[in-house]
Amino acid sequence: MTPWRRCLLLCFSLWCLPAAADSLPASVRTALREAGLPAASLGVWVQDTQAKEALLEAGAERAMNPASTMKLVTTYAALELLGPAYRWKTESYATEPLAGEALNGSLILKGYGDPRLTLENFWLLLRDLRQRGVRDIRGGVILDQSYFEPAAHDPAAFDNEPLRAYNAFPQALLVNFNAIRVRLLPQADNKSLRAVADPAPPSLKVLNNIEMDAGPCGDWREGIATEVKTAGAERALTLRGRFPVACGEKSFNLNLLPNGSYVDGVFRLLWEELGGTLNGSVRAGELPPGALLLARFDSPPLGDAIRDINKFSNNVMARQLFLTLGAEQSGPPATPHKGAEAIENWLAAKGMNFPELVLENGSGLSRLERISPRHLGMLLASASNTPVFGEFESSLPIVAVDGTMKKRLRDHAVAGHAHIKTGSLEGVRSLAGYVFDARGRRMAVVAMVNHPRASAARPALDALLQWVYERN
Repeated sequence: MTPWRRCLLLCFSLWCLPAAADSLPASVRTALREAGLPAASLGVWVQDTQAKEALLEAGAERAMNPASTMKLVTTYAALELLGPAYRWKTESYATEPLAGEALNGSLILKGYGDPRLTLENFWLLLRDLRQRGVRDIRGGVILDQSYFEPAAHDPAAFDNEPLRAYNAFPQALLVNFNAIRVRLLPQADNKSLRAVADPAPPSLKVLNNIEMDAGPCGDWREGIATEVKTAGAERALTLRGRFPVACGEKSFNLNLLPNGSYVDGVFRLLWEELGGTLNGSVRAGELPPGALLLARFDSPPLGDAIRDINKFSNNVMARQLFLTLGAEQSGPPATPHKGAEAIENWLAAKGMNFPELVLENGSGLSRLERISPRHLGMLLASASNTPVFGEFESSLPIVAVDGTMKKRLRDHAVAGHAHIKTGSLEGVRSLAGYVFDARGRRMAVVAMVNHPRASAARPALDALLQWVYERN
């Protein structure tokens, strides 16, 4: 059954069940009422990880959109199926033996889905090639993306925001999340602003029409408009708006170039900086028979990757991991179906039956994905009694300390006492994780709000965390 059909069936069968409003803490009920949110929009599950029954549940049986808290399912599955020390590889091959420092044939770069092949790590791979004697590449570069099944992608399809970094599409050879970091650097006189792209491939031009502003910093990003125009192989990014002097230096990431163009530009930029030369094109292809392995770069371990995924809610990395699970369990090429199947089989092996579960890409950046608060809470409670729990819990943001929870509940008793993953989509607000309460008990907590006014739900969700920490 397709995700769409499963989603519709679950909506008809489960969505209309009401939440048990009377069971909610008074502080949560009050916050919901003040936000204009019905109790039926909230699903809650709270359980002591050492207990067999839930402490609190309200509307927890419903299939709900979890937004980014779905990353907890993907990352926990990956820790058990792949292991915390799992590493991705990226390989480089030659079609012909080196002749001195010259490669008369092509260089092939083969990716295996590394979600953390950052600019720095890609530079290390190319630096290794230079140290092995490669300087002049005369037959161009072939990018082998075949470990993931090719798929058509419209970066505007999800929310009509094609330039947003989270809309980059997963690739077997994904360099630096396919992101261009735009740095805004006020000049010494505070009257002008320098805008710099990093990396800055030759095909990208930045036109800066931002004016300086004497007002408070506030939500500075909303004051900057971006527009991209394409002319042949070149792209021009125009920046407009006003930027407050009080903000100092800021930066933001954009998804500006197709994957092939991005890797082409970054490769040429770094290879030239390393003293190499390149003749010929950078193009898509597959590893030919008889190619000679030149070098291999191994990623940092999975345990490091899931910290980035969960603490900073990195959608692109989560989708890379989801596809990796599919390829590792069912063989390449990776597909979303194989990723979903890997997780469903893993749950079944653990004796967990989640009939409402809908997985599209494993990141929560989806209108289709569904799970019930009850089942996500049960999964969190189960995780707390496994060998991988230390890695799993430490990957979650600490309330009032770091990640997506850094600025929340700073002046509350729960600050520093909870590891909580947040989720946010239009019509969805959620949180899930662990609260180490005032009596020293670890509580698994899940809360999801699905409602057109969900953006107003934060006080209610914060009130729940505070209640879990302080209750007797």
